[in-house]
Amino acid sequence: MVCIYESRKNACYHCRMGTINQQSVREEAERIKTEFDRLSVDKKINSETKMLIRSMFMLINLLIAIFLEKTTKKNNKNSSKPSSQTEKDESSLTNHGTNSKGKPESNTTADNTRTVESITIAEVTQCDVCGQDLSNIAHQHVERRTKIDIIFEKVIEHIDAHVKLCPDCGSTVKGVFPANMHGPLQYGNGLKAYVINLLICQMISLNRVQKLIKSMIGEILSEATLLKFILRLHLALAQWEADSIELLLISPAMNVDETSLRVDKKNHWIHVYSAGDVTLKLLHPRRGTEAINDINIIPRYSGTIIHDCWSSYLTYNDCDHGLCGSHLVRELTCIIESNGYNWAVNMKELLLETCKIVSKRKRKKLSEGEYANLQKRYRNIITRGEKELPAIPPKPNGKRGKMAKSDAHNLWERLRDYEYSVLLFAKKSEVSFTNNRAERDLRMSKVKQKVSGCFRKELYAQAYCRISSYLQTMATKGYNPLIAIQMALVGESI
Repeated sequence: MVCIYESRKNACYHCRMGTINQQSVREEAERIKTEFDRLSVDKKINSETKMLIRSMFMLINLLIAIFLEKTTKKNNKNSSKPSSQTEKDESSLTNHGTNSKGKPESNTTADNTRTVESITIAEVTQCDVCGQDLSNIAHQHVERRTKIDIIFEKVIEHIDAHVKLCPDCGSTVKGVFPANMHGPLQYGNGLKAYVINLLICQMISLNRVQKLIKSMIGEILSEATLLKFILRLHLALAQWEADSIELLLISPAMNVDETSLRVDKKNHWIHVYSAGDVTLKLLHPRRGTEAINDINIIPRYSGTIIHDCWSSYLTYNDCDHGLCGSHLVRELTCIIESNGYNWAVNMKELLLETCKIVSKRKRKKLSEGEYANLQKRYRNIITRGEKELPAIPPKPNGKRGKMAKSDAHNLWERLRDYEYSVLLFAKKSEVSFTNNRAERDLRMSKVKQKVSGCFRKELYAQAYCRISSYLQTMATKGYNPLIAIQMALVGESI
């Protein structure tokens, strides 16, 4: 079919735009530059025009790089966009980071559960073929089939305190109730643990939890009662949180990250700190250095923090910084797809190759000689990248602000300036290649926000952060969440 805009000899503008790609754009720009250089050699262009056109070529190359980056489709493979906001892709990149999910969960069941097991014998008394009596014949082996079911049992415990009148002094004396029976009606820790598990771990809404509990015990628990269960566990875990902070401060490396959370129609931020078995999430209305200083973990920390190169973290000089390799690899992938720079290809290959080597080592690091060779290759790529990137025009006199740069140039500058932090995973065995640990610890918070929309009060959001931190930590140690909650309610959290 012929386009309505095209003539017989020349394709129309709209058809040509449909076939434009990064190769054709760059080839056309290179062709024009070659023609200009030829005219310059033939002295057909004066010096003033030559200077002006060279400046224009510098600007055009920069605009081409930015244009190609803007038109490159972003997804979770070449940017920091989560997979929930990108189209599904059948292919997946190999995960070069750690894949640890903690210890396998213990098979121990909660204290308020019991198993009733019975065995029924299906006897063989007669042969199905000939009718011979087999009652006295010993069986050769047993073939077993098993059925597992759940029967919900509502346990009601009444305590009647006798009230007596003393015949000598006339005083009324009443029997003493147990310490955990504060009022006329109490709910046991088993029910509380089950409700908290539904609200925090399973992220079920209050209304649905109410209906589920009613179907099990025939009683409707008010939203206020359910929220009181949450607040009680929140208070019970205050000392655990303080102890966890002390454990984080003495850890050699710590993964940090942050994500937004809606609280009372306002944006708050969850700051996560993860190291070893410990995961700690803390809420703050701010994201930057004000929040980090108020939380007061990083200002007192002297180990290595692993993050995504956010500028607020880099202002703290008392600790080392390790940059997330996954973020860098994704950004390099985007640069390769948009502009096809050789330096980006080489840098991506170098980082992934080094990560693979380090992950197979028992010491989880390179030797001094290997690290020196890595630095040499790294710096060679940076040097070649500077020549491959389009030059940045000088800033005009009197102009304020920064000059426009492409994403490729910004990434190249970051790799150049933070070489030590980028390669720290190859030098220190405790530093991981990625910051995936912190990102995994935050991931369920976004699911919670999708379910709840937002938290009504900041207190409940803080309770969610503390309780979910505790449950993630206990899950890493292999504890059943129902057992972990009951341990905390009776003051046995570890």
